[in-house]
Amino acid sequence: MLSLRSIEKTFLTELGTEKRVFKGLNLDINNGEFITVIGSNGAGKSTLLNLIMGSITPDSGTVSLDEKDITRDELYKKNSYISKVYQDPSMGTAPSMTVFENLSMADNKGKKFNFSFGLNQKRKNYYESLLSELGLGIEKQMDTEVRMLSGGQRQCLALLMVTLNKPKLLLLDEHTAALDPKTSKIILDKTDEIVRKNNITTLMITHNLEDAITYGDRIIMLHEGEIILNVSGEEKRKLTPKKLLEKFQTVKGRLNDSAIFTA
Repeated sequence: MLSLRSIEKTFLTELGTEKRVFKGLNLDINNGEFITVIGSNGAGKSTLLNLIMGSITPDSGTVSLDEKDITRDELYKKNSYISKVYQDPSMGTAPSMTVFENLSMADNKGKKFNFSFGLNQKRKNYYESLLSELGLGIEKQMDTEVRMLSGGQRQCLALLMVTLNKPKLLLLDEHTAALDPKTSKIILDKTDEIVRKNNITTLMITHNLEDAITYGDRIIMLHEGEIILNVSGEEKRKLTPKKLLEKFQTVKGRLNDSAIFTA
């Protein structure tokens, strides 16, 4: 479904030196697959998502979706079939608009009249039912400006917004990292439910090894721009955070920066 071939990417640092992130990266993702992406700081996790999304263009190589080369498609085109939830809860929503207005805007994404055609009054009860399932009380705040919501409520709203129209590909860039453990679990469980129910191909970056093991079909570990671990099936189900770190140590030697991972 998604294929990256021979991806090369080098950045120029503030000091004027070159930092080569990817050196011929190859990755294939099946339709409906839910992949968790882990790795140390600077391993290339966010760069990977940005290359797929189109906010960064590779120096060479191709990104293909459904066997179509989308490497250099304009960002607005990719936004019609790829959705992303960011780490910062303030991103992905319009803070000065109400919850209802945000959901209507997201629901109208890609349609001829888009948001200018008006609020989806006929869908209001449906939006409320979706929000009520979260157990965060957002369904009672349909006419509240989003900036008044808590970070967890905004992140839940952002997740619902990007999945209303069932995108071909969902990218989650540490979308629970800024939240407390209780709210994080609510969002992760809801993420898993939405992805499974709608068969949405998904990549989720996380620093939490327990979450990487619990959620998704496959774990990919990046290190210095290379995929050094690719685990799925029964092997993944038997993993623990300790075993996962041991695997990393086996492949790349002793892990000096294990503190960036959390169990």
